[in-house]
Amino acid sequence: MNYKNVVKAVFIRRVNRFVAEVELNGAKETVHVKNTGRCQELLIPGSTVYLAASDQPARKTKYDLIVVEKTCSDSSTMMVNIDSQAPNQAAEEWLRKGALFPPGALIRREVRYQNSRFDFFIQSGDARIFLEVKGVTLEQNGTALFPDAPTERGVKHLHELTSCLNEGYGACVLFVVQMKGASVLRPNDDTHPAFGAALRRAAEAGVRLLAVDCIVTKDRMELNDKIEILL
Repeated sequence: MNYKNVVKAVFIRRVNRFVAEVELNGAKETVHVKNTGRCQELLIPGSTVYLAASDQPARKTKYDLIVVEKTCSDSSTMMVNIDSQAPNQAAEEWLRKGALFPPGALIRREVRYQNSRFDFFIQSGDARIFLEVKGVTLEQNGTALFPDAPTERGVKHLHELTSCLNEGYGACVLFVVQMKGASVLRPNDDTHPAFGAALRRAAEAGVRLLAVDCIVTKDRMELNDKIEILL
């Protein structure tokens, strides 16, 4: 998954969930933040960020903030993609390469089942699987955490994925860790204990859980290696 026309900037402040101010070429620029999560450990004044120019000339903001260069506790840096649309796009590329299902599997996006619309429906032979993608941007000392803010929608998805099993479907949650450097993923019980509890119940019921990290550059994100999930 690639971006076009990417430029480097310095983060100044987040105005609201959707808008931030950055310094670009010595001038202040208002940009769109493509993530409504908190991202408090990433969007720090003075941080290096990367912007993708919008292809919609009539839009109020010319750029989207897509990547943050995070400084880790050991002074190393980590590229973190914060574009909430990127995980589904990158996951589709990964799935169509045969990374999880045999080549030739039918893969459809945004398929409704009962009261939810799941990110993917896959049919491979006699198997029919609903798959939900969760993008992960929060990392602490090598551990990826989800969610970074309460997500009632996420809890609902887990309940309904579990109900899919009772109807004979397969069910899977794919956590796309939008960085390289996390070795494990855990539910963020401190932020949303209900999600952690629902995730554990879903796993016990037979919902398959996967976490995959990503190669991230200023203009590219690609799913890479599976990492361990610790419940």
